[in-house]
Amino acid sequence: MITHGLRKIMRFLFLASKQTMSRVPFSGGPVEMGIRKKITEKLNPLHLEVINESYKHNAPPGTEAHFKVIVVAEQFKDMPLIKRHRTVNEVLSTELATTVHALSIEAKTPEQWAAKPEAASTPACLGGFGK
Repeated sequence: MITHGLRKIMRFLFLASKQTMSRVPFSGGPVEMGIRKKITEKLNPLHLEVINESYKHNAPPGTEAHFKVIVVAEQFKDMPLIKRHRTVNEVLSTELATTVHALSIEAKTPEQWAAKPEAASTPACLGGFGK
C-alpha cells in the first residue's frame, strides 16, 4: 500500500527524472540499452539514468565503454554504500567483464534522492595513467 508521503516522493522523483533526462544525451546504443534493461529488471528502480560518458574520453564516436548510472531503489535502504555498488556491479557483471571499461555508480535511496535529486559531476578524464 502506498502512503501519502511515499506518493509525494514518487511524484517528486518522476518530475525530477523528467527534468534531468531532458539534459542528458540519450544514445540508445545496444550496451546502454542492455544496462538499462538489466538494472530495471533486477533492481526495479524508482529513478534510473544511464549516461554514456565515452565521448569524454579518447574514444571514437559511438563508443560505449564509459558509463555513469544513477539508480534510486527502495532496496538500497539500510544497505551500506559499498553493498549498493556491489549490487549494481553484480547486475552488470557480464558487461563489466566484456564491453564496459569504466562504470561510475550513484546508488541512492528514495529519501536521499528526494533530498538532493541530482548527480555529482564526473571528473574530467586524465587521458589514462593520470596524464
